[in-house]
Amino acid sequence: MTSGRASRASSRALDTRRSLQAHALRLFEEQGYERTTVAEIAAAAGVSHMTFFRNFPTKEDVVLDDPYDPLLAEAVAAQPRGLPALERVRLGLLSSLEGLRSDEFDAESRQRLRLATGVPALRARIWENMATTQDAVVAVLVAQEVERGVAEASVGAVLGAMTSGLLHWGSSSSAEGSRLADALAAALEVLAPQP
Repeated sequence: MTSGRASRASSRALDTRRSLQAHALRLFEEQGYERTTVAEIAAAAGVSHMTFFRNFPTKEDVVLDDPYDPLLAEAVAAQPRGLPALERVRLGLLSSLEGLRSDEFDAESRQRLRLATGVPALRARIWENMATTQDAVVAVLVAQEVERGVAEASVGAVLGAMTSGLLHWGSSSSAEGSRLADALAAALEVLAPQP
């Protein structure tokens, strides 16, 4: 396959994923999460239910899909090794927020958070996703010779602050006008070194 054809195929695959997610979120809001089937989501997106499962292993994943773990791990790895582990994780997460500043991203994120916190099965999966994120970032720190206990405590503290910021922002009115990235930055400021 030529690189042009591969690029078009990759672009189509990304468009399909986005379409599935957009239709799923719309249907979940209109019909409720439990009452919406994978077949309905696929039909709304104009694809087969098998295409849905090629993109998302479960119905929960269409809401909770998180492609940011590798980016966060890379951002933490890029921080100066002379900093304490907690500060490396905090700064890594802050640096990864820059690409998350758009009205479209905020609207979709708020919609996903409302669903995730309102549906028990999704709420449980949030914690599973956080554990996966923690494992990825801890692995980076341990590879950089941070003692595992220190790495786990540092990542846990930052993810705790991030989760608090996410949940507070997601439950607030969209009319407040705050950006998700700003809410997360404010939550992480609590962990900043004090002069």
